[in-house]
Amino acid sequence: MKRPVTLHINGRDHCVEVEPRALLVHVLRDDLNLTGTHIGCDTSQCGACTVLVDGQAVKSCTVLAVQAEDTRITTIEGMAQGETLHPLQMAFWEKHGLQCGFCTPGMIMTAVDFLAQNPDPTDEEIRHAIEGNYCRCTGYQNIVAAIKAAAVTLRTGAAGAAV
Repeated sequence: MKRPVTLHINGRDHCVEVEPRALLVHVLRDDLNLTGTHIGCDTSQCGACTVLVDGQAVKSCTVLAVQAEDTRITTIEGMAQGETLHPLQMAFWEKHGLQCGFCTPGMIMTAVDFLAQNPDPTDEEIRHAIEGNYCRCTGYQNIVAAIKAAAVTLRTGAAGAAV
């Protein structure tokens, strides 16, 4: 039996009727049309469904929608400020940190949480932070370069950087 849940996503409240067993990833995509959160494996292995829940990177295929009530959820759609891309989005663009783009939203959301904890990471630390996110196209080198470039932008406050 469905029950109403209010989810605070990207700064707005959304009231939806969900089955108690509905996963957050499915509610985001199917009920709220926030399709930037991708479903890659349904087993929490790939990281394509990563969103921020209260600022922490979480694989949304591991969270029931009812568990996300009373939290702040940020999806990739909530990263840009109007037409201005978030520094991580811009760095992925500029450093060619994507090819097919399927893993990119999850990588960016993971990196947001990581850079909030470690604003000046080494390449090794970046690689460790994203090891739960699979990319089948890039070989990761440009992803690491993009995260490193975004870290500089976020630290220096350039380009109106804000998370």
